[in-house]
Amino acid sequence: MARYIFITGGVVSSLGKGLASAALGALLQARGFSVRLRKLDPYLNVDPGTMSPFEHGEVFVTDDGAETDLDLGHYERFTGVSARMTDSVSSGRIYSNVLEKERRGDYLGKTIQVIPHVTNEIKDFLSIGEDEVDFQLCEIGGTVGDIEGLPFFEAIRQFAQERARGQCIFMHLTLLPWLAASGELKTKPTQHSVKELRSIGIAPDILVCRSEQPIPDKERDKIALFCNVRPEAVIPAYDLSSIYEAPMAYHNAGLDQAVLDAFGIAPAPRPNLTRWQDVTDRQENAEGTVRVAVVGKYTQLGDAYKSIAEALTHGGMANRVRVRADWVDSEIFEREDPAAHLEEFHAILVPGGFGERGTEGMIRAARFAREKGIPYFGICLGMQMAVIETARNLAGLTDAGSE
Repeated sequence: MARYIFITGGVVSSLGKGLASAALGALLQARGFSVRLRKLDPYLNVDPGTMSPFEHGEVFVTDDGAETDLDLGHYERFTGVSARMTDSVSSGRIYSNVLEKERRGDYLGKTIQVIPHVTNEIKDFLSIGEDEVDFQLCEIGGTVGDIEGLPFFEAIRQFAQERARGQCIFMHLTLLPWLAASGELKTKPTQHSVKELRSIGIAPDILVCRSEQPIPDKERDKIALFCNVRPEAVIPAYDLSSIYEAPMAYHNAGLDQAVLDAFGIAPAPRPNLTRWQDVTDRQENAEGTVRVAVVGKYTQLGDAYKSIAEALTHGGMANRVRVRADWVDSEIFEREDPAAHLEEFHAILVPGGFGERGTEGMIRAARFAREKGIPYFGICLGMQMAVIETARNLAGLTDAGSE
């Protein structure tokens, strides 16, 4: 039966819970364990499929056709475990399931409440496939204190309480802000975040503290004392030049050892980190740079094209080159000559998108690439625009469009 690691966040959002989860999964794999990672999102959308890329970033599509949160892409890239439909759920999906059961009469006329009906639905989701792997890593979206997330926090509290002692642990990711005026790191936001978590019955076993500055031992001891965790379980997490440095950085900070200690797994299997050492070497000792222009519609938010950015990085690592991707708004080319913006690039990539906005600019980018002999990669809408460009300018179908 799987051991469960619940990853929560506090202080602010976007601290990197998904990355920390993925890196921890990779480290557990390096020690010979099997893992599966899951994302529980508190928003009321049934899934991210209808959400604007500006609002939520990329939609990650699993092999079995589910439209899920982009963090599942991190999970796949770091662990190599293909994500499934059962690895992502939202409040909207949970409530939808509960209401469907109520309409069918499954609850036999009982009054439907958040506790126990909604929380039981969440726990049922957590139990799926629990006999398949050694560790289930479950990330709760948002931050502690969000009203939407309360049913999820209550559900994981109940879940851990109902399982055998030592089968579940809690990892909490927080921020240690740096105040330049006073020249010090502040631990109080972390203390308040842990206090909020403990007020709903969850005591973190491990604290991962994001910081832009080195965390002195004195501050780590203070956090451990006031948050009631062991000093070695206060893990510093600093900004990195590449997300693929995270597994080695977290290992050097002691995260995987702290997790195994929390579960009482001793002696712990020694990790084989050859793969991640090779990744680091390929990035640090690249033999050249390739510049790629990504001509798209949602370039204001990098997460809208997350998988494309990471695929380019992976392609660079495979070929021992550093890939520099520049995000170019396709609408610019509806007003300006593409040559002024694209001449310095080695390749042009046009990704997917929806709607007419910016498509004429994509068509002009495709024409520029064809006429100049620059490698062009069109994905979904980007390929469609290349076909339209060819139809208009080579086949003489001047009015060619999607129809």
